Amino acid sequence: MTDHRLKLDHLVIAARTLDEGAQFVAAKFGVETAPGGAHPSMRTHNCLLNLWGGAYLEVIAVDPSAASVESPRPRLFALDDPSMQRRLEDDGPQLVHWVARVERPKSLVRWREQYPERIAPVAAMSRAGNTWGLTVPDDGAFPAWQAAGDGVLPSLIQWDTPRHPSGVLPETGIALRTLTGFHPDAQAVSAQLAWLGAAHLMHVERTAGAPVLVAQFDLPDGSTLTLGESAEQAQARDEEARQASKRRRAKKADTPEEPTTSD
Repeated sequence: MTDHRLKLDHLVIAARTLDEGAQFVAAKFGVETAPGGAHPSMRTHNCLLNLWGGAYLEVIAVDPSAASVESPRPRLFALDDPSMQRRLEDDGPQLVHWVARVERPKSLVRWREQYPERIAPVAAMSRAGNTWGLTVPDDGAFPAWQAAGDGVLPSLIQWDTPRHPSGVLPETGIALRTLTGFHPDAQAVSAQLAWLGAAHLMHVERTAGAPVLVAQFDLPDGSTLTLGESAEQAQARDEEARQASKRRRAKKADTPEEPTTSD
């Protein structure tokens, strides 16, 4: 029996410029990204980093050299949204989204035609000889269900080319350990993930703060790296730092001073 559950395709890091995003990834992971290419219809470009298990990390930014078009459509992944632009300006490159893969014989286009209220329109995309369909809302925003999305629900992708892009990227030995989505309406997010057949790909938690993705990676040297932080995690980190500072001050106060001697 064919398993129609979705697979993780890639994670998305947005940046103001591609160079800025590539430098961010190299500094975090200790590995340089590989060249990707331009998306003419979206006026964006990217670079890529291979992940263990047939997935990859994408760094994407507005392509300043893209040819102008008469009636441009909004760029994907909310890159034209002023609030996203402020985020990237204030906080730098960051993990903003993820993409799940729909594998044949299931047709993403026909699936969308059956459930237009559940699945965003499928845009025909191309880059460097690869072609695929990607769900992109007409306004360029992130996919949503019952007004919940904000990058935590995935875009869907179906590749037309038989070989997945990860198959030609340099091996890195980096593996995604966990992906967690924090959202104020965790119930709606969980329901849509279950309907899509993607609930096994991401753990969902409710947050009182802004929606955010948190990804933890295993690195080749045995260490772990985390991208993203929820409001609750930030609060716990700050509290731990305060307690550690109090312990240091208390230890210093309890330590007797060395007696002074005179010659």
